[in-house]
Amino acid sequence: MLGDLAGLRHLRRLAQALRRDLVHPDTASTALGDGLHHGGALAADGSARGAPLAHLLRVAAAAPLLDPDLAEPRAGTARGVAIVCGIAGFVGRGDAQDLRRMSAALVHRGPDGEGSWRDPVAPVWLGQRRLAVLDPAGGRQPMSTPEGDLVVVFNGEIYNHAELRGELEAAGHRFASDHSDTEVLLHGYRAWGEQLLARLEGMWAFALYDRGRRRLWLARDRFGKKPPFWTRQRGCFAFASELGALVRHRALEARLSPRALRKYFAHGYVPSPGSLYAGIEKLVAGGALWLDAPDAQPRLTRWWEFSLAPEEAPTGGPDAWAEDLRERLGRAVRRRLVADVPVGILLSGGIDSSGIAALAAGSVKPGELRTFSVGFEEASFDESHHAQRVAESIGARHRAIGFRADTARAAFAEILTRLDEPLADPSLLPASLLCRAARRDVTVALGGDGADELFAGYAPFRALRLAGLYARLVPKPLHAAIRLLAARLPTSHAYLSLDFRLKRALAGLSYPARLWNPIWLAPLEPREIAELLGEPAPVEEIYSEAIEAWEGCSGQSLVDRTLVFFTRLYLENDVLVKMDRAGMLHSLEVRSPYLDREVVE
Repeated sequence: MLGDLAGLRHLRRLAQALRRDLVHPDTASTALGDGLHHGGALAADGSARGAPLAHLLRVAAAAPLLDPDLAEPRAGTARGVAIVCGIAGFVGRGDAQDLRRMSAALVHRGPDGEGSWRDPVAPVWLGQRRLAVLDPAGGRQPMSTPEGDLVVVFNGEIYNHAELRGELEAAGHRFASDHSDTEVLLHGYRAWGEQLLARLEGMWAFALYDRGRRRLWLARDRFGKKPPFWTRQRGCFAFASELGALVRHRALEARLSPRALRKYFAHGYVPSPGSLYAGIEKLVAGGALWLDAPDAQPRLTRWWEFSLAPEEAPTGGPDAWAEDLRERLGRAVRRRLVADVPVGILLSGGIDSSGIAALAAGSVKPGELRTFSVGFEEASFDESHHAQRVAESIGARHRAIGFRADTARAAFAEILTRLDEPLADPSLLPASLLCRAARRDVTVALGGDGADELFAGYAPFRALRLAGLYARLVPKPLHAAIRLLAARLPTSHAYLSLDFRLKRALAGLSYPARLWNPIWLAPLEPREIAELLGEPAPVEEIYSEAIEAWEGCSGQSLVDRTLVFFTRLYLENDVLVKMDRAGMLHSLEVRSPYLDREVVE
């Protein structure tokens, strides 16, 4: 429900600002910020979804700031800029000035260096901004083979690069760098072609150009932790880590997509492969793109997609399964601790991040591990005391920050200035402040992202059984009456309050089962979107990706289908985007051990 007339007025202003100004992200951010004044009380990390203005980031209630100088980052860190490594390039129409413009828009992603390359024969241009995490001296980009026949720009980390390097060296390949993971991509492509992707463990978006074949290869990691956008317009194929960099090319046009705007209000994000601009797409998680330069049409492939294996229990019992998982997760953590810069842990105090912290503590010297948490004044949101206890039990050096209104407002303005595609996840704000605090001490941080999706940790999983029973037993007229009564309940801003859970559950149960999950998370229902935008919002269109995930699931249970929804849609388009933006806003690389290939598969 929209809740009140003021809420509807705010939403209309937001839609108007998006329609008018989104081609200029900074202008749009100003317009959005102007529409956020609200007289009501605000929950500690924003409104729960489904409450009035739930789709907008909201400033928390004041809380004591345990680290008073948090707002001032140390010298050398990002200041006043957003989102760490960034890549860009194009094939066809354009020149050196276009590449400089695109790369300059990515300086915040790579403050440690920049590079560019142009093919002397074909109209192929590659650029990169770099945050040096591995082999600072030998990992400069764009990187080419000694013969110059292969060139790559790369954003991310390959965690098993040492093993792949050893395998390639045994086969006769000779490396120029000491331990650069970027160079593994060049030799790996030469040895294995597109089968290289299945061998990689890590997070990445890269563009590799094969000069002999005049072919460009753009690829993204399994879960989509690193963002590549691409477009083909007016004789130019272009790609970049961000929309804002992509549209700096003078031949390209950025026009707001009405369809994407409807999907944004339906999900709180624009699901891949779409973007907020018509004609510009995200490369999907586990996706690849081939382009024969300079005139061929892009050829898209899907080299990996999350799916559920048949329900066959492995050998042994629960104790054996738990031990196997612990060993696999331990190896995943150790792989992600490898860096030539300081590494820490983002510690919420929950099971997911606490498990990562405990495993990391066993892999480093006593007293070396750094952990970071954020606390809230609202007790239902605050888990900082749990994080403190975990840190003490594993011997970590812990820093806790408070979520205070004044620093939150400053961070809010900074985030909106740099978000070139909107994301309606209010936890982006405390996540950004947490990453800022962590960046004062470390360059890389491990987190617990992915565990809720893989291990059914979200609240909707616990509601599925009752939802199924309710849907079978309660007639539609009675359901409508129950929902009207529930709407009269006073709104609580506590975390997952009873009224919030009840209202959200009843909203989803107004639709078929395949729409429960997206409606439960939706900022607005379809009829509200239609009212807001003044045009139809067909359910089949705005939730097409969710319907596809539901119907394409190999498992038939509600839990299986919900797992696929959260992993394919919510994880890729919300959770991982949030942490990429929050971390890279402050030049902090965030790694996710739960999404390790060995753990997942």
